[in-house]
Amino acid sequence: MRPSQRKVDEIRTVQIRPGFSPSGASILFQMGNTIVQCAATVEERVPPFVAEGEGWMTAEYAMLPAATHSRGRRERTKLNKRGVEIQRLIGRSLRAAVNLDKLGPRTVTLDCDVLSADGGTRCASISGAYIALVLLLRQLEEKGELKVSEVMRDEVAAVSVGLYEGTAILDLEYIEDSQAEVDLNLVMTGNGGLIEIQGTAEKEPFTREHLQRFLEIGETGIKAILEAGRVYLEQA
Repeated sequence: MRPSQRKVDEIRTVQIRPGFSPSGASILFQMGNTIVQCAATVEERVPPFVAEGEGWMTAEYAMLPAATHSRGRRERTKLNKRGVEIQRLIGRSLRAAVNLDKLGPRTVTLDCDVLSADGGTRCASISGAYIALVLLLRQLEEKGELKVSEVMRDEVAAVSVGLYEGTAILDLEYIEDSQAEVDLNLVMTGNGGLIEIQGTAEKEPFTREHLQRFLEIGETGIKAILEAGRVYLEQA
């Protein structure tokens, strides 16, 4: 029995609302008690390593000090290793779904700031960043600078899965994540393509059968998250 009483293959309630950022495009992406503001902004320049004529996409991730059950230290000048790893994951995940040559010589930055953390913050950040990105690209399309259909190759979402008390479960909240025997984060496209699988056994190794089950219920969660995003984007 899960602490939340959810079914093993049931995600938390997804809520998507407009964010607070006055520039670019932003949303508040919420799964259960995890809330992340995801904002997308654009600059008309690219890093020196980017090929001529192409664009770039990067991400920044941070967690507010009071976002967790006990106050964390404010990240003032240097991110901790976890934050660096997560923002690189967000950037990789979104670049995998974008034609950078169609973006043009500009840089899109995806800022993901965790307001409340109850497990799955990196997954919520990726799922929310995708929606913020689409909203930003729509703004650029309205200005005649690009076409969203040419830039975006696919949808993107992420969800956590894990082994909890011997059972594969979907979308772990903190109390489950902290006690899970296996913790795995899954990033997928709308067409079912795998972008990234991050999985770790805490005590005993997990089996290939477990991995197959993680992928099955993970895809179920990805589809539900993407559908929530589609509904929001249709109304935005």
